[in-house]
Formats: sequence, C-alpha cells, structure tokens
Amino acid sequence: MNAEQNSRRRGAFRRAGTIVTAWLAGGLLVVGVLLATGSLSGGSTPEVTTVKQAAATATVADTSGGGGTAAEALYESTSPGVVEIKSVISGSTEAQASPFGGQPEQSESSATGSGFLVDEEGTVVTAAHVVDEASSVKVILQDGTVRSAEVLGIDDATDIAVIRFDPEGIELHPLELGDSSALKVGASVAAIGAPFEYAWSFSTGIVSGLDRTIQAPNGFTVSHAIQTDAAVNPGNSGGPLLDADGDVIGVVDQIATDGSADQSSGVGFAVPSNLVASELSQLEAGETVEHAYLGVSTGTATETAGAQVAEVVQGSPAAEAGLRQGDVITALGEEKIASTEDLVAAIAAREPGETVTLEVERNGRSTALKVTLGPQPAESGQAG
Repeated sequence: MNAEQNSRRRGAFRRAGTIVTAWLAGGLLVVGVLLATGSLSGGSTPEVTTVKQAAATATVADTSGGGGTAAEALYESTSPGVVEIKSVISGSTEAQASPFGGQPEQSESSATGSGFLVDEEGTVVTAAHVVDEASSVKVILQDGTVRSAEVLGIDDATDIAVIRFDPEGIELHPLELGDSSALKVGASVAAIGAPFEYAWSFSTGIVSGLDRTIQAPNGFTVSHAIQTDAAVNPGNSGGPLLDADGDVIGVVDQIATDGSADQSSGVGFAVPSNLVASELSQLEAGETVEHAYLGVSTGTATETAGAQVAEVVQGSPAAEAGLRQGDVITALGEEKIASTEDLVAAIAAREPGETVTLEVERNGRSTALKVTLGPQPAESGQAG
C-alpha cells in the first residue's frame, strides 16, 4: 500500500521481537500505514515501531526559581529547533494484464516525521525512514514557515538522514549534539516531535537502558541505542531525544510493542548522538557511509559467554576466514564478546578492510581466526 512496505522488510534479526518501522512513526501515519520490518529470531515476538514524539510522563523539579518548571524551560529553549517533516513518496503499480495494454497506475503516499536543526544554514537531521524514497520533502518550522527541502544524504544502516532547506529570511535556532556516551541509566530525557501529527508535542522520561541493539532499515542492526520510557509515537521518528541541558543525545527511532497496538508502550529507542556526529559531515556532503561487515547471524551462547554463530553467509568475510555454524565468538581483537550485542558493537567500531583476530570456541577448543572485514552490503540477507 505504500512505498515503504514494498522496500523495507528484508532482514532476519537476532533479537526476539518484530520491528515496525514507523514510517508512520516517521510519518506514514498520515497514510495510516505502519510497517512491520521483519521478524527477529526468538520466542515471543515483541514489535518495534519507528516513532517520533512523546507525551509528558514525568515531572521535572522546579530549578528555575521563577515558579516554572525545568521542563517548561527546556521546551521553551529547544522546541524552536525542532521541525515537522512532510514527505511524499511516489510510485507506480503494474497495470492489470490486458490484450489492449495499459499504463502503470501512479500511486502516492505521504509520511510525517520530525527532525531538528543542527546549524543556521537550514541543515536538519532526521530518521532515514522519514525521507527514504521521497519525491518531495517539506519542513515546517514552529512559526509556521514551510520550506521545500533537499535530501543531502541517507544512511539506511543507522537510520539517519540529513536534509537542508533555504533559510533565507528565517531566524533559526539549531540544537547542539551532546555526548551520548556520557549517559547513565536514570538520567532525565525529553522528546519533541509530531506524534500522530500533533507537532511540537513534548514528553519527558528517563534513560531506561543503554547499549541496546535495534534493527536498521537495511536489515542490519544499530548498536548502542538508547532506551527510554518517554512517550514516543508514530510521527516522532527523527525528532530529538534531549538531555536535561537541552542537548540532543539521540534521534527517536523505534518503539517496542506486543503487536496489539502501534503506539507508545513505554519502551522507545533512539539512535545515539555520537553515531550521528560521526557521520554527519559525510551525509551533508552526500557521501556514502561505509560500515564494517562480518557476514554471520548469531545468538547469545547458552553454555558459555559469547555470540554463537547460527549462519555464515556464503562468500562473506566470515566464510573466507573459516567461521562455521555453531562456533562461539568470545573475542574480537582485544574486545571480549559475551553476547550478540557485544559482537554487533565491536564490528560497528571497525572499518571495512580492517583485519582482526576472532577468538572462537569450537568443539570445546579455542581457535584464533584472522578475518578481514568487508563493506556492509546495501541490504541484509538471512545473515549479517
């Protein structure tokens, strides 16, 4: 029914759960479409939905001394730097077979998401799934100004995109990227976005967990994701997750659900700001961001700490290095691997072409394998 549905769901995953990319959350809500990104291997399957915004869930103590709350001050200082994004996705469907021929029917869907300014040149960071395959993109500022935007760069491996509009005649209020590595569980956070198209909605909560692994639009995984209980829903995708100082420490991306509803469950996820910062200049320049690739699907080992290989992709770096199904990876270079999440994070920290040593447990014996990591394919197959 929408362009997203046709192009996004291809990768099998390592964590129990289903990812519902909130195009809707990003904005296909406008179209009323929620995308299920693909089932992850595991038992019960919670779902993840890409989202964009939140509703107040916690009261911030009054630190202003003027009768207002810190939450009010935070919203007042940061909301002008948040934008609503409207994307139009055009496509075509095959005409029904006819002896007289026929022209393909044109279809069009829309997506609503959020984003935030990072400079005074009109540069906006958002989620890739909000603008992926869009034929046109518009941004709406808090003062009601509407401008057409150009997509500068998209990274489907991290679900980050950068767009830009002409800022002439507009006073912009860019937000600062914070240091997501300094976050601690329990820290206060807030989300601003357009859930269900209620633009500039504000919600608060805490950091519920760190170093989570979530699914990217290309079927691979994003490491070091931030978990929060701040309310985020379809339309929040791409919007900022803010710390108490008003710095952006994450880009709102997904929510986990039990499959019965595509709305806030109190378990939301954001792509960490340090990941955004690491590739921002490349995306602004329209360059392709490359990521390291091993070529295995794994699960956390049950009998020993490590990531157990469930499948090795034929012709992949893992296959060339001699990894086998059933091997348990316990270290990559100097980094100990205790779980699948550890392996994902360790690979993400490397570069394509880098040679590393894998410590592997095989049939009760330890083995060291040299592997040269390759560039991540555009989309994941059954293994990554």
